[in-house]
Amino acid sequence: MVFRLRFIVIGALLALPVHAKEKVSRVNTDELHTIAAEVSAVHIEQDVRTLVGFGTRHTASETASDTRGIGAARRWIKNEFDKISAACGGCIEVYYQSETVSGETRIPDPVEVVSVIAVQRGVTDPGRYVIMSGDIDSRVTDVMNATSDAPGANDNASGVAGVLETARVLSQYRFQGSIVYAALAGEEQGLFGGKIMAAQAQKDGWRIKAVLNNDMIGNIEGINGVIDNTTARIFAEGTRHTETPEEATTRRYTGGEVDSPSRNLARYIDKMADTYIPNLDTMVIYRLDRFGRGGHHKPFNDLGFPGVRIMETNENYNRQHQDIRTENGIAYGDTIEGVNFPYAAKLTALNAVSLASMAWAPNPPSGVTIKGAVQPSTTLSWTALNKKQNPNLAGYKIYWRYTDAPQWQYSRFVGDVTEFTLENIVIDNYFFCVASVSKDGFESPVVFPGAAGSFGE
Repeated sequence: MVFRLRFIVIGALLALPVHAKEKVSRVNTDELHTIAAEVSAVHIEQDVRTLVGFGTRHTASETASDTRGIGAARRWIKNEFDKISAACGGCIEVYYQSETVSGETRIPDPVEVVSVIAVQRGVTDPGRYVIMSGDIDSRVTDVMNATSDAPGANDNASGVAGVLETARVLSQYRFQGSIVYAALAGEEQGLFGGKIMAAQAQKDGWRIKAVLNNDMIGNIEGINGVIDNTTARIFAEGTRHTETPEEATTRRYTGGEVDSPSRNLARYIDKMADTYIPNLDTMVIYRLDRFGRGGHHKPFNDLGFPGVRIMETNENYNRQHQDIRTENGIAYGDTIEGVNFPYAAKLTALNAVSLASMAWAPNPPSGVTIKGAVQPSTTLSWTALNKKQNPNLAGYKIYWRYTDAPQWQYSRFVGDVTEFTLENIVIDNYFFCVASVSKDGFESPVVFPGAAGSFGE
């Protein structure tokens, strides 16, 4: 395997091991096409089949066996991450993250919930993180049944396989910010793996800019009769869960209900799909998740971190949370036959290019403010980024759109400044935001002014 090094600050290369066949060059946004093409449906199929082969991955299932249960599954996942890290010269730190849970509705007795975390540290801004996650565990009809076969092929071996494949591809590169690949446990029993990881990240001071939760990315045959391999959904909450009463009052007058960091993260991913993933149109859903259901992005949203759920458009409920059986000619159960591997690879590629672009881009702007009431023009200002953390910063770009438009319509690169006035553009008629831009053209997610849109420092 040829290890290709892509990094912008040449001086920093001295600290990195260099393979004899490496090509050292500047990156540009065209590299994202290469990344998308490197994602392998064959690898994803192999990984899904291996995960299905553990019989059940229920949170409370067997842990001592080497061939069955969640213990065997998580050890295999860790071993795969270890192999990926070894292939890139130890560029990924791999570890278990665990906590014993008990006294819960779906975990009444003590169970150790163990996730597998793999961190690819950024070179200039390692404290900034973007995260891709999938869920290890599976279930049948009875959520407490820890012994029956629960293949969990689509829900959610597809997501874990996507995380592993993204790590294989992106570990060939070097980035400004850190990328985390997370295989989280305990999802079906109450989102416990995500709760544990989010709480620890907050405690450790992680500056999380994006959580891309992949939960069911392999099914193209919906219960509604639709067969579709060209669309996907991105679920994104509106108003931040941690909003204070004072912030809510401000938002009432200035807007921001549809411009939370999670919503603008979703718009960013939607733009990545349009630009880099052939035959894929993503639908941004203005909800935290589906009706009455949840996913592992929610624990991060609960703490105020930007996070979205990426998944198939047309779900098949006969293949979700079902005992394996056939009734009235209908096959039930989440088996391998329900996974379309080229489609899973397409959604994995979307994750890969989105993570790479954000990790190569500078930090999103902070301290964004806006003024222009009863004026003919609109002025935006922001705090200058730390140049040591963001040595590739070229400057900032202002976007604006009509208030009922789903995507940003207009933009202007304004250079390396901290304030700019858009002459004769009236503040009342548009929504505005600011992105940071690298010298190679990578942009951060956009930031809406004020607390409603802030991605933090």
